[in-house]
Amino acid sequence: MAAEQSPQELARDLARIEGMLPDSKLATDAVRRLAEVARDLVPSATGAGVSLIDEHGRCSTAAATDEVVESLDALQYELGEGPCLKAWDTATLQRVDDTAVDARWPLWSRPAAEAGIRSVLGVPLVFRGQDLGAMKVYAAAPHAFTEHEERLLELLAGAAATLLGAARAPEDLHQLGSSLKATLESRQNVQLATGMLMERHGIDHRSAHARLVAASREQGRSPLAVADRVLRGEEPSL
Repeated sequence: MAAEQSPQELARDLARIEGMLPDSKLATDAVRRLAEVARDLVPSATGAGVSLIDEHGRCSTAAATDEVVESLDALQYELGEGPCLKAWDTATLQRVDDTAVDARWPLWSRPAAEAGIRSVLGVPLVFRGQDLGAMKVYAAAPHAFTEHEERLLELLAGAAATLLGAARAPEDLHQLGSSLKATLESRQNVQLATGMLMERHGIDHRSAHARLVAASREQGRSPLAVADRVLRGEEPSL
């Protein structure tokens, strides 16, 4: 797993990506960087990527953080099945909690589990009603993702779709900036709440984050909603 970025480092990276927007020739580079940000943004993620669909329906990987992502993407294209293709085909988020037992895409899930990937999130890339592809993150542990990670990936996918849509109008620039800002603010609130729990209970970062995630599942709230309550001085009940 990659080292977790600080909010300041993420702010720098997201600002750099937004600065690439006016030059469409750099859009692909920006999408590659967004894949890296997606991997670093999700603490449990081991890799991330972006798949694109051309006008003939052919799939290709525009960005992959490592060879495992690239090979598992290629396997989806070869088989014609998998969470990434389903996210694009249905324009809906797809989540795999455990590839070892998920039966929706058995020809793909089994090799994914054997490659050490147990959890997957796939989010469609849609710009002005046009399906462009999908963004996904992979994790080695089962049940690695929650609604909080789903929301973060959806925000990043919105930014990537805007870049790929060659957005030039002021409202599109605003859309991208809003997505990036919301992503960063969401991340910062969870980080701050985790820090408060660490100080409050004298525990390490991993234990504090686990406490926050466990509370979100028990309460049926997103980790961000629980984090907001912690920041208001409340204690997550477990």
